[in-house]
Amino acid sequence: MFNLGFQEILIVFLIVMLLFGPSQLPKLARGLGNAMREFKKATKEVEEGLK
Repeated sequence: MFNLGFQEILIVFLIVMLLFGPSQLPKLARGLGNAMREFKKATKEVEEGLK
């Protein structure tokens, strides 16, 4: 999707760790998961509405 290698992902992860701290990562991941689930649900609803 974004064509990121292992080193780029590692750098992004380290930056996120520095910005939010390890205690906030589970909350951040949970929020990201919920957002992705809602996006997929909305996409599916739009596709069904077009059919």
